[in-house]
Amino acid sequence: MQNYPRTPVQSTPPTLTQSPLGRYIRWQVLLALVGIFLLTLLLGVTAYSVSTELAPDYGGVFREGVAGNPQYMNPLLCHIHEVDQDLCRLLFRGLTRLNRNGQIVPDLAEAWTITPDGLAYTFRLRENQFWHDGAPVTIDDVIFTIEMMQSPDTPVIPDLAELWRSVDVERVDERTVRFILDQAFAPFLDYTAVGLLPKHIWQDVPTAALTTSPLNALPVGNGPMKVTEVAANYIHLEQNPFHTADIPYISAIEFHFYSDYPSIYAAYSKGELDGISRILPSDLALARDRQDLQLFSALQSVYVSLVLNLDNPSVPFFQEKAVRQALYYALDREKLIADAIGGQGVVAHSPIPPTNWAYTSDLPQYQYDPALANRLLDEAGWRDSNGDGIRDKDGRPLSFILLANDDPVRQAVIEQISAYWRAVGIQAVPQPVSFAGLVTDFLAPRRFDAALVTWDISGDPDPYPLWHSSQVEEGGQNYAGWKNDQADKLLLEARAKIDSEKRKALYSEFQKLFIEEAPALLLYYPAYTYGVSERVKNVQIGALNNPADRFSTFSDWYIMARRVPTNQMVDEASR
Repeated sequence: MQNYPRTPVQSTPPTLTQSPLGRYIRWQVLLALVGIFLLTLLLGVTAYSVSTELAPDYGGVFREGVAGNPQYMNPLLCHIHEVDQDLCRLLFRGLTRLNRNGQIVPDLAEAWTITPDGLAYTFRLRENQFWHDGAPVTIDDVIFTIEMMQSPDTPVIPDLAELWRSVDVERVDERTVRFILDQAFAPFLDYTAVGLLPKHIWQDVPTAALTTSPLNALPVGNGPMKVTEVAANYIHLEQNPFHTADIPYISAIEFHFYSDYPSIYAAYSKGELDGISRILPSDLALARDRQDLQLFSALQSVYVSLVLNLDNPSVPFFQEKAVRQALYYALDREKLIADAIGGQGVVAHSPIPPTNWAYTSDLPQYQYDPALANRLLDEAGWRDSNGDGIRDKDGRPLSFILLANDDPVRQAVIEQISAYWRAVGIQAVPQPVSFAGLVTDFLAPRRFDAALVTWDISGDPDPYPLWHSSQVEEGGQNYAGWKNDQADKLLLEARAKIDSEKRKALYSEFQKLFIEEAPALLLYYPAYTYGVSERVKNVQIGALNNPADRFSTFSDWYIMARRVPTNQMVDEASR
């Protein structure tokens, strides 16, 4: 049979719409489109009905202006200059730290114990604490730091070195160290807040070279931030990758250096900064008018007072309590604060700040009462016998020189004080001197009549260094020359007590005695005012031991933000 080539048969198949399979696919597509539409509608309704809020996010650089340049980025040397204190606050940690009430709380140490006699303190380090280079913080670092302070040629401030030289240090185990004191000293815990140095970095540096070592220029610390760049006019700090607690939202801080505070304010006005480290009273009115600047004020742990030289024979009238009290009553301290310092302070009624745990609120107070001041002076025999407007007694005028440093604000303060006293017949001649000269030329050698002085009372409230009679001698800080047996007894007993409640009771008695005797006239507790751009959120500051404590809540500040559902904000807040 012959085979013929086959020719393909050209037939027309049924269309897709005509086939059962086609009809099925068409319905599937239609249902899918309807489903997508409904899903989109549902999501839109849900998004519309679920509220959202801005939550902090990580990132951003905070730029702050500070007055001056760093001197020592070293925890053993940073107690003098504010810029150094700012940096050390972020770069270093100690065994303990001060909280806002001046109380010691744990930091690198997780806990400590004190023997009943107050002579032995045993500290235990937390686990998993690291230096900026990743090396662990150890007991060796603790002991090494203390040995640097104990060294005969240490350049640290004398009070710090003297205290630690009286302490024996014992290594108990890998995480425990014990300090043995030669006598009970309740303020000792304050000294354990000094930042540590890493032994593996500093061990080959002689103690005498502590201030000149190049290691100070790029320090290795254990705080939440670390130095990554240093330039002539700024320093750049970034997050410490080995710091696991309270990780800051803000990625970096830059401190920009200026010659003075007005220059910082000017730089902020040009948009060069996010923070003004201190707003002076002279700039406060302008700062308040800015819509882009948040202002934060807090009382500092200091008080400003008029120290009267009770040991100066040229002003024997300061020995009379009636005269000292009259000087008090003649002062309108509320108006002085409003006029001379722009309202940046509150009237001081105690030599212990009101934010401190040992402060006593139930104290006698000297209200402005010029009539009472006149009566006290009259009763003490001080009258204007020759009609020159100045009181006198036994041929001696009630006149003296009132010193203050040459800061314009301080000059305004003593000018106004002089006017108040002149109104009751007392002549105080205002005299400006340099800041350094006030201490070295007048206060320390006790060559002055009266002086405006600021006392730092951060941390332990122990008034012994300022008001115990043993500190009257040159080298001590009892510049007033006040000698009072009852005060001496209270101060000695209080610094030997470990129980804080017993100490508080003793300090309460001391405060009442101090106010009654008036060896110095308390003026005000100054306020610290900090300015931050409104683009930086959640900034808060409370009571401050010193201005560097404004960074105690820095981990909560943020610049970047993201939007999250409101019901997730609880998780954000508890990070």
